[in-house]
Amino acid sequence: MARIYAGILGPLAMLTALADGLLHARDLMTVVWVAWGSLWAFAAAGFVIGWIGQQIISESVEATLRAEVAEQEGAESGIGPGK
Repeated sequence: MARIYAGILGPLAMLTALADGLLHARDLMTVVWVAWGSLWAFAAAGFVIGWIGQQIISESVEATLRAEVAEQEGAESGIGPGK
């Protein structure tokens, strides 16, 4: 997920910076440097956001599975809720 977010946000920021610079008739080298910096900054931010999202999802799924296994083991031994 981290690579996907980085791969989406980085180029999107670069294209946005290029379009902004060209629409406002800025110096071409300045536009290119700003776009290049935007690419790397937003790719890094996307990677971090994607990594955090993946960790949250993994922990949630793991907690759900552990709860289901514990509930199933409790039902098999007869000490589940309501018993």
